[in-house]
Amino acid sequence: MNPSALRAVTAPAQPDLDLILPQLTEAFAATAADHDRDASFPFENFQALHRHGLMALTAPARLGGLEADLPTTLRVIQAVARGEPATALVLLMQYLFHASLEGRGGFTEALKVQVVRDAIADGALINALRVEPELGTPARGGLPATVARRTAEGWSLSGRKIYSTGSPALTWMIVWARTDEETPRVGGFLVHKDAPGRRIEETWDHTGLRASGSHDVVFENTPIPAHHALDPKPPGAPQAPDPAMAIWSPVLTAAIYDAVAHAARDWFVRWLIARKPANLGASLSTLPRFQELVGEIDGLLLQNKVLLDGAAAGRLGPAQGGLVKHLVTENAIAAVEKAIAASGNPGLSRHNPLQRHYRDVLCGRIHTPQADVVLTGAGKAAFASLAAADPAVTRLAED
Repeated sequence: MNPSALRAVTAPAQPDLDLILPQLTEAFAATAADHDRDASFPFENFQALHRHGLMALTAPARLGGLEADLPTTLRVIQAVARGEPATALVLLMQYLFHASLEGRGGFTEALKVQVVRDAIADGALINALRVEPELGTPARGGLPATVARRTAEGWSLSGRKIYSTGSPALTWMIVWARTDEETPRVGGFLVHKDAPGRRIEETWDHTGLRASGSHDVVFENTPIPAHHALDPKPPGAPQAPDPAMAIWSPVLTAAIYDAVAHAARDWFVRWLIARKPANLGASLSTLPRFQELVGEIDGLLLQNKVLLDGAAAGRLGPAQGGLVKHLVTENAIAAVEKAIAASGNPGLSRHNPLQRHYRDVLCGRIHTPQADVVLTGAGKAAFASLAAADPAVTRLAED
């Protein structure tokens, strides 16, 4: 495709976020319980995001996107997640891909134009499909079982991907696979939703984020054009790091669960005001123990705000990204747990949203980087930093 084809697509106008975001939060929250109950995908949420010009928020401006910075993107993700977090998770994958598009290996100019054009014109979504039944997450190493075999026209892809977030609505999938060459290479293969031999098996029946459509996607001899092989490399080949994504990904991932905790906090505060036990004759909000508890919750959420805003503004570097994600996620979980413990049966009732917020917020621990990797890495960095600053420490360790 010639890049000039993008001229036929009207780039989204700069949206008025002050006006749009509260409306989206309210609209998404109104149907969140239904999607949670039915584990149904919120297609209408993405139609709304498309109407408001938010599907290419982080895409490069030269390709028609808005090229939003991290603080702006953080604001949008938090507003969406406060209404319906599964929508925010799918949108996050879109934003991370678009924000890193210029530096992505294997993406020709024509492919860059194509995926951004589709997002602007049709609201097309893209995500990477990496996790497999046997291997689990590739973040911990190993070769994928999904295989790309050479054909006369390009490649033929076969394999199964699990936890494929957003699968019912994805237009483009970056499928992580190994080649069938004598010395295999590993990398992404770009697949369109209409490619033959691709099917979705609706396996997603999770406790939290039930609306994310994270089903299995199966590929059976799916043909892939040669130029859709995104520069596969030998296993273990060094990858050029993207310092920006080292902050963007953990900050925006953690922001989803911080937003869930805010929604839980708001429900809990309203419930405390409305609840007036007959033996008390006043609102539970008048009791010092509940006032103190809400103060504790707000303190946790204030810590999160400082961490997220500081990282988004560049006051924390890529080396702190994993710790930000870990700390914000754990604070969010702790905040919701406090509300659950104090509210008793009403908090656990399916008639109220607090139990849904609790199930959703627990999903924050699953995302890469996970706690053991973050904390072990931070510990190693601390030892290495001290040893570099004081060689005597190294000599002591060797004795």
